[in-house]
Amino acid sequence: MRALLSRRSLLTQVAAGFSSFALSRAVRAQSVAPPRAKPLPPDLHSVAAPVAIEVKARPLPSFDLRDRSRVRFGSLEYRSGLVLTSSFPEFGGLSALRLDTKGERFVSLSDQGSWFTGRIVYAGREMSGLADVEAAPMLGPDGRPITTRGWYDSESLALDGSIAYVGLERVNQILRFDFNEGFIRARGEVVPVPAGVKRLPNNKGLEALVFVPQGQPLAGTLIALSERGLDQRGNLNAFLIGGPTPGQFAVHRTDNYDISDAVLLASGDLLILERKFSLLSGVGIRIRRIPLKSIAPGALVDGPGIFEVDLGQEIDNMEGIDVHVTADGETMLTMISDDNFSLIQRTLLLQFKLLD
Repeated sequence: MRALLSRRSLLTQVAAGFSSFALSRAVRAQSVAPPRAKPLPPDLHSVAAPVAIEVKARPLPSFDLRDRSRVRFGSLEYRSGLVLTSSFPEFGGLSALRLDTKGERFVSLSDQGSWFTGRIVYAGREMSGLADVEAAPMLGPDGRPITTRGWYDSESLALDGSIAYVGLERVNQILRFDFNEGFIRARGEVVPVPAGVKRLPNNKGLEALVFVPQGQPLAGTLIALSERGLDQRGNLNAFLIGGPTPGQFAVHRTDNYDISDAVLLASGDLLILERKFSLLSGVGIRIRRIPLKSIAPGALVDGPGIFEVDLGQEIDNMEGIDVHVTADGETMLTMISDDNFSLIQRTLLLQFKLLD
């Protein structure tokens, strides 16, 4: 209990940090060959080249700090978790995660404008570590790191085959990367966005992106959700970009939760990952399930919570979520945390089975 109370007090000190694709195609996006990256200026070759890094993993045998035997949390069943650390100075701040169909190969990004790729290693059904991890700066249209433009807070990621969309929160814009053009050495091109996106708050803007694949309602649409860009009724602004019915809608905001990421299930339901912090209620993580068919321009959408936990569980600033289906037909949710590059926060990789 003492460890739990200590972690509560430490996380309270970093409260400001807390507020700061088709799945079947993702593996193809990571196996393009040969890369056809556009030539870079000589002084940028070494800067832009991916570098291999070592990431150490410490297992989390249980998720509940008060009852180590407990495995069910709402509609999720805890499967395994890892605490990730690295001596690489730019490792951390992980704000989005996309996996291949096996839940092994991954693409992630940090809010400091870096790509991270690699492979999750499993021991049976449980995660045991990471391998083949590489890091590279995210490049802008000129082939230079986006940070040279003052573009930070790369917070969200969506995949459509070999096309990756990245949301930049501070400047409230979206970059489009063609992974066929050198994978993570590809250059990002600015995507036109609705005027409402540009009006989102500076540090509460684009936080989640989901691309809707063929066979689903809204196929071909990029769904963009704000962290805490509120409409006149106090609900969360969201946007349908491209697709058959572009426009703006809202997600009902409850219990002071803000959006941190989202993912689409094969069933056609959108899972929205949320977090909150307050001095009264502490830190909370929640997942809501919203039918995709309910989303339309002008709609106010809502859905039941299927998972809600607090500092009694092994959580941190959870900012990324993705889904894959195992060979046994289990639907698995994988979440990752943003440690805000803080010594008193952690990079967690958590995995759960969806039960309902």
